[in-house]
Amino acid sequence: MQWLLQEFDDTHKLAEALDRLGIAYTWHKVVPFVGDLYPEPEIADRDNVMMFGSYTLWRYAEKNRLKPGVFRIRPFVEEVPWQPYLLNGADALFLTLREIPENLPDTGKLWFIRPVEDSKEEPGRVRSDTDIRALAEKVLALNEQEIPHGSLRHDTRLMLTQPANIRKEWRIWIVNGKVVTYSLYKEGARVVYRPEIDEDALQFAGKLASLHPDYSPAYVMDICQTDRGLKMLETNCINAAGFYAADLQILAESINRLGK
Repeated sequence: MQWLLQEFDDTHKLAEALDRLGIAYTWHKVVPFVGDLYPEPEIADRDNVMMFGSYTLWRYAEKNRLKPGVFRIRPFVEEVPWQPYLLNGADALFLTLREIPENLPDTGKLWFIRPVEDSKEEPGRVRSDTDIRALAEKVLALNEQEIPHGSLRHDTRLMLTQPANIRKEWRIWIVNGKVVTYSLYKEGARVVYRPEIDEDALQFAGKLASLHPDYSPAYVMDICQTDRGLKMLETNCINAAGFYAADLQILAESINRLGK
């Protein structure tokens, strides 16, 4: 498989794993707002290319018909097999930026907010409804034609849920329906990156992957331990998700096997 990498700290770590495996790769920059790569890669086989870097790489992959290219994924909250396991999924509020001023009261209440699409427009975080309304009004004041790709837009659909007491959070890498590596990335309020996972959490992740084998050939899933047990937080595009303390050699080898 031909690997194209955009230069970041994380992709340098991935490159080290590819070096150990003897897998060739090339470095590229993404032209802002256009999505072209520099230098332009010489593609040997459009059906055997893998890209890692920023989420906007999907535009280049799609324009040039590269496969697998970038594994774009559907909104996890709309996937029926996972809905019983979502953190506050049943109580979520779904609003576009355009709908927020009229549908979200200004009371100072806290919400966990993130885009429904895996588009990286806004990181998931806890914000007050006052802040959310101010954010929406700021975006709505802009002319839609002037908003760059990858930014919040008038029609960006957001999911708002009640903040939960989370004890631990793990990132799980799933390739071909199987958990291939994992990383603890938060313990209470502390950000910690360790290549470990509780046994019940690993089994839970494997169960979620097996419940939905056709979701994507490769993706990232975040799960957490709460006062109400293990829950699924979200899924992310594997090509653009942070690696934390994952075993990148196992990950790279697993993805490379998806090629011809």
